[in-house]
Parts: sequence; C-alpha cells; structure tokens
Amino acid sequence: MSLTLAWNNDQDKMAVEDSLIELLDKLLQAAAEMEGIVEGEVDLTFVDDVAIHELNKEYRGIDRPTDVLSFAMNESLDEEMDIVYELEEGEELDELTDVLGDIIISVERAKAQSEDYGHSLERELGFLFVHGFLHLLGYDHQDTASEQVMMGKQETVLAQVGLVR
Repeated sequence: MSLTLAWNNDQDKMAVEDSLIELLDKLLQAAAEMEGIVEGEVDLTFVDDVAIHELNKEYRGIDRPTDVLSFAMNESLDEEMDIVYELEEGEELDELTDVLGDIIISVERAKAQSEDYGHSLERELGFLFVHGFLHLLGYDHQDTASEQVMMGKQETVLAQVGLVR
C-alpha cells in the first residue's frame, strides 16, 4: 500500500480543481517521506466557515471558525469520544485502520488569510494541509519550542514543492 489522499468538497465558495489536489498530494508525499510514513490514507474535506465553526465548537469547545482542524485516528486521549464504526456489508474494520485521520480546511478562512499574508490561495491551502497532516502525526505548537519544530517542518515541505512566500 502507499499513502493516499481522499477528499471531499463540502462547500461552494471555491471549485476544487484537479491541479490543487495534485499539489496537495505532492505535499502529502513530501511530508510523509520526511516523517518516514509509507502507507495510509489521509481524508481531507473542504468546508466553509459555518461548518468549521460548528466542528470547532463541538470538538474543541471554541465558539468561532478556524482555518484547519485535524482528527487523528491513532490518538488515545482520555477526553476523546469513542468512535463507533458502522460497517457496510462485506466491509471489514481492517480496511479502516490505515486511515491516519481527517483534515478539515475552511476555504473561506484560507482565502482571507492568503490575502492578509500576501501570498497565493494555493500556498495557504498547502500550508494548512501540511499543518493538519503534522497534527495527525502528533505534532503540536503549544509552546515556543514545539511551534518552532512544527513551523520548520512545514516550511521545509512547502519549499520542496515550490510553495514559498
């Protein structure tokens, strides 16, 4: 098996072009190689601010929209809800165990941030995607040291694919 990107477009603010998915897949492969990940699936969903606001409030207790959310399949924190899978006929749980997790990106927030930072929407979406992927792998930015590590990894991957500021 290899590392795959599955995606959904659950918003109508932007058409998702094949070229964007190809770019995000390149970023996924570069980040995975950097981290030694050789197989699995990452599920990506594009949403609007209303949808990500609801998710942010429900799962993080933060009552505002955000740019990206990540839900890792391999996290085991005490405060997390149990996930109950409803399998289709003939489907086995093993088929789901290769999923690294879900990344949810607000296209509205990405557009606004790309304008604020003065770079392309593709660069902002790429940044948010890599950021979300690193969260799936357990990286965080709760303090200055961990933020520097995470930011350095993000910039390295973005530069490999040519998405510089």
